[in-house]
Amino acid sequence: MEAFRIFIVEDDVFYGEMLRHHLSLNPDNEVHLFKTGAECLKQFYKGPSLVSLDYSLPDMSGLDVMKAIKKENSEVPVVIVSGQEDISTAVRLLREGAYDYFVKDEDVKDRLWNIIKKIRENLQLKNEISYLKEEIGRKYEFRKVIKGNSPSIKQIFSLIEKATKTNISVSITGETGTGKELVAKAIHYNSPRAKKPFVAVNVSAIPRELIESEMFGHEKGSFTGAITRKIGKFELAQGGTIFLDEVGEMDQNMQSKLLRVLQERELSRVGGNDLIKIDVRLIVATNRILAEEVQKGHFREDLYYRLLGLPIELPPLRYRGNDILLLAKHFVDEFCVENKLDKLSITESAQQKLMQYAFPGNVRELRAVMELAVVLTDTDQIDESHISFNSTDSSSNFLLEENTLEEYNRKIIRYYLQKYNNNVLHVAKKLDIGKSTIYRMIKENLI
Repeated sequence: MEAFRIFIVEDDVFYGEMLRHHLSLNPDNEVHLFKTGAECLKQFYKGPSLVSLDYSLPDMSGLDVMKAIKKENSEVPVVIVSGQEDISTAVRLLREGAYDYFVKDEDVKDRLWNIIKKIRENLQLKNEISYLKEEIGRKYEFRKVIKGNSPSIKQIFSLIEKATKTNISVSITGETGTGKELVAKAIHYNSPRAKKPFVAVNVSAIPRELIESEMFGHEKGSFTGAITRKIGKFELAQGGTIFLDEVGEMDQNMQSKLLRVLQERELSRVGGNDLIKIDVRLIVATNRILAEEVQKGHFREDLYYRLLGLPIELPPLRYRGNDILLLAKHFVDEFCVENKLDKLSITESAQQKLMQYAFPGNVRELRAVMELAVVLTDTDQIDESHISFNSTDSSSNFLLEENTLEEYNRKIIRYYLQKYNNNVLHVAKKLDIGKSTIYRMIKENLI
């Protein structure tokens, strides 16, 4: 979260230090203390989130300082703190644009604390509204956002279109980097819920002891550290869509609680008794095969069927044929536009190199590869020398070399012998070949 920058303009050093100390107790607050109005205005370029302004300053009046602040940025809230109560002055200052007017006493620090909390909440709401407008503005025309002409992607388009017409739950499966969240957003922003929130939750990124609070919220004092009420992700998604990514990572205790919420369409915050009705569209994603997780006893069968809904399986990039080249060109063009660079073409040799690679990181990896290629080239073309693969999966380079079938066979046997500590009998069983074949190849130094 960005720091909340507070300017305190106060010529009483003791009083100013007292306010700075109190407001600095919140580590998210960045507090600056100034003794004169001129000092404050000189540092105004730092962009304060709030100005607490003493009305009687040695160099200029609080009204003049406030007018100068409003001229620079009319959106910055200014709180006037005065040594004496004067109703007519207070009314005038409020008319001129002051956020509030306080008489200088022991309660000022608490009033400022409450104002900061209120301003923070308003800023968060504005940011959420701005983000929502931006997302809706994109329209997420999925045939433009999700690039591809392969039969498998055309099938995905068909399923997305079906999903947008109803509230059925959607389960998206596929390898990491295939675009599961992009599909979830395409469904939401083309559905009747488009003007309501889209809330994404990465289940695997939340500590086990905090996930219930994150999902369903908590009441003040419900556990150590719960100093205020927290609204959970399900409530934030009210009327819209909640997207649970990596749902297969959820432990069984939380699976039971999620199942109850989905069945009853209501929840209660941690430490609370009130039941809160929820109206959300559920989309889940995982790179695990949940049916297998059910068989292993790792995932509840009843929850599995509750989540399954309309299943959408995203194909790995390596199975999408010429979509690789279409996406590569798209990422190059997009990166050039964003960075104000001239257009680049991709040579035939570079295209061949891309088509021979397995892309274990899928679309996400392709984007990174092409953006790096744009940076590396010094001409108007991307050549094969600019295509650099840095996959953590060493097996992904297997097909880059053009070998004969016999050479591939030797590589496979050599790989398994290394993996299983030269246990010939075990490797022969694994590969369903005779052990004499392996012994012969070893004797002839073929592996």
